Amino acid sequence: MNKLIGQLVMIGVSGKTLTSDEKKFIVENNISGVTLFSRNIESPQQVRQLCIELQSLRHQMPDKAPLFIAIDMEGGRVARLKEPFTVWPPMKKLGDLDNPTVSFHFTNQMGLELKSVGINLDFSPCLDVFTNPKNTVIGDRAVSTDPEVVAKHSSALIRGFIKADVIPCAKHFPGHGNTLIDSHEDLPVENADKKRLDEFELVPFKRAFRSRIDLIMTAHMKFPNIDPDWPVTLSEIFLKKILREECRYRGLVITDDLDMKALAKHYDPKVIPVRALQAGADILLYCNEPDSPPKAIEAVVEGVAQGQLDKKYIESLHLKILNYKKEKIKNPDPLPWDQAMKIIGHADHLKLSAAIAQGLVPQDLVVE
Repeated sequence: MNKLIGQLVMIGVSGKTLTSDEKKFIVENNISGVTLFSRNIESPQQVRQLCIELQSLRHQMPDKAPLFIAIDMEGGRVARLKEPFTVWPPMKKLGDLDNPTVSFHFTNQMGLELKSVGINLDFSPCLDVFTNPKNTVIGDRAVSTDPEVVAKHSSALIRGFIKADVIPCAKHFPGHGNTLIDSHEDLPVENADKKRLDEFELVPFKRAFRSRIDLIMTAHMKFPNIDPDWPVTLSEIFLKKILREECRYRGLVITDDLDMKALAKHYDPKVIPVRALQAGADILLYCNEPDSPPKAIEAVVEGVAQGQLDKKYIESLHLKILNYKKEKIKNPDPLPWDQAMKIIGHADHLKLSAAIAQGLVPQDLVVE
């Protein structure tokens, strides 16, 4: 059972190389993937080596499936990779320029650098609409304060990643742009009703669904007027009724980090992973607490044993993720180092980044 459930779980690792315990845990539990943070990154050579080390584990794992190797690279203050990688400005600059061709090249060039070292999934683009000036959590991470502008750029941002062979993940569904509370610290509660979401927050997501996005990250937020009982990540109303039925979204749903205080302060850690799967999440994300993934797997095993989750349903999620990886991660290994070196911090990338930061559209950009 652990091997089925492990494919539904992504974890964080402690350092710049894997410990023997981490390798053992990933292999024995058939873990789906790893998210890289600043603590895991020293240089392009080291990141590439870490990705090689991670992907080599697949040959020892039951499914032999490539691992998701994910990162938060949005540009601006959410950028785990520093120089000599290209340092990109925040996405607000793209909204200010309002040129979708620039947005396409932004994520395409960023994606090429990620892919060169073996990172195959970026938790980006941020499709939140920045509607509350006091919202410091989102701020310049959002493309715009106008849902139509965010929507217009969403498809260009998504296509850029896809062309670079990196999986984009649109976040934070259904929209985190109006909150005041940081969900890392506590649970934001919003008064918006369904009509407001349809007319505003959901506009960019609906456009993204038509642009071949097939990975969505949930927001840890509560909308009592829509679901009085559960926050979005744990809500069947949001994940099954709104996302699957109304929006006809067919891709994968990944939770935001389940150890964030928005959930951890309010719900039993044994309840959270079971409830997220019941609600309609496909992948459970645990980033920073090494004790959490084994406990989550144990909780889901227990949930199946007690009939809260159906074993056949877990088997279907397991197969869905394997099929997704087969289609989306055809080349899991990094490029040879001499090729990667030519892509990382490429002169064209630095030129584009500098132009966007200055509010300029480079004249020589090819329209996609």
